[in-house]
Amino acid sequence: MMNMGGPATVGETHDFLKNLFSDGDLIPLPFQRFAAPVIAKRRTPQIEQQYADIGGGSPILKYTHIQGEGMAQLLDELHPETAPHKAYTAFRYANPLTPLTARQLKEDGVKRAIAFTQYPQYSCSTTGSSLNELYRRGKAGDTGDIQWSVIDRWGTHPGFIEAVAQNIEAALSKFSPEHRSDVVLLFSAHSLPMSVVNRGDPYILEVSASVAAVIQRLGHSNPYRLVWQSAVGPSAWMGMQTSDALEGLHRLGKKRVVLVPIAFTSDHIETLYELDLEYGKEARERGMEVHRAESLNDSPVFIRALADIVTEHLQDCKGGKGPVSTQFHLRCPGCTNDTCRDQKAWFARGG
Repeated sequence: MMNMGGPATVGETHDFLKNLFSDGDLIPLPFQRFAAPVIAKRRTPQIEQQYADIGGGSPILKYTHIQGEGMAQLLDELHPETAPHKAYTAFRYANPLTPLTARQLKEDGVKRAIAFTQYPQYSCSTTGSSLNELYRRGKAGDTGDIQWSVIDRWGTHPGFIEAVAQNIEAALSKFSPEHRSDVVLLFSAHSLPMSVVNRGDPYILEVSASVAAVIQRLGHSNPYRLVWQSAVGPSAWMGMQTSDALEGLHRLGKKRVVLVPIAFTSDHIETLYELDLEYGKEARERGMEVHRAESLNDSPVFIRALADIVTEHLQDCKGGKGPVSTQFHLRCPGCTNDTCRDQKAWFARGG
C-alpha cells in the first residue's frame, strides 16, 4: 500500500519535509540536492506547528493499517486461492519508508506482491514516484525474488465512488432541508506544478473523472466545482486554489459549501489543517456555512472497495491480462525520465 505518508510525531517533520523536497518527481526544483535541505529547514517550524495543531502528527499510518488489515481479511474470503493475504505499508517520505518495507518483504519470504497505489488517480509525481522508488529497491535486490504486479489507478471504481458519495450525503444532511439543494460541492484535490501538467500527466483528467462519477452517483443534486490545494513555492501550479474559490463563492453570494477531499484516502494535514482549520475557518469567519465530507479513513464501504479492487486485479492476472494495466504502459508524451521508462518495463515483466 504505497502512499506519501506523514510524520507520526511532530519531531519527524523535518525528515519528512527533507525527503519530500528532495523528490524531483513530486516537486522539480533547480539544484534540488542543495535546495531541498534548505527549504525543509526553513519550513519545518511552521509545519511542526500545523502538525501540533491537528493533534501531534499525521494519522495516515494508523488509517493505512486499519484499511490494510480490513482489506486482507476480506481478501482471504473473496480470493481464497491466494490466501493468506498480508498488507504492507510503503511510504515515500515518512516511516515506514519504501526501503524498509522492501527489506521486510524479503525477510518475510514474500514471493507474490502487488504494488497497490493508495492515490486513486495516477500522477507521475505520486504513484509514479512511489513505483520508481520500489523499482530501485527491486533492482538492488532488496525485495528478493518477488513476482510483482501493479494496481496503478482506480479513481472511478464503484466502491470508491460510493464511499465518497455517502460521506457527501452525510455532510449535506447537516444543512437545513430548505437550503440543501443550493449547497455547493467543492471538490478539493492536491494541486500539481504546471510543469508536470504540461508534459501530459494524466492526474487532472483522472481527478475530473472521479468527480464526474460522484456527481452522477448523487444524481446531479447540487452545483459543484473542482479546485486545487497545497501549492508550494513561486512556480505556477494548477488552479484555482481552494481558498480562492471559497472567497469567490462568498463574493457571488454562495454561502453554503461542502468541502470534499477527492484525492485523499485518509485524513492528514491537507484535510485536518488546510481544509478544516485554515480554509473552512476563513469561510466561516465570512459568514459562510461550511462542512467537510469525512475522509474515507475506516469506512467499511471503502475497505470493501479496496478488497474488491485487489480481487478484480488478481482475477485479471489469472485470466492472462498481465501484471499491469493497459494505461500503465503509456508514459507522458513529454516524459524524459529514464527511471520512469525502465520502471514501467520492469513491472510489465513482473519484476
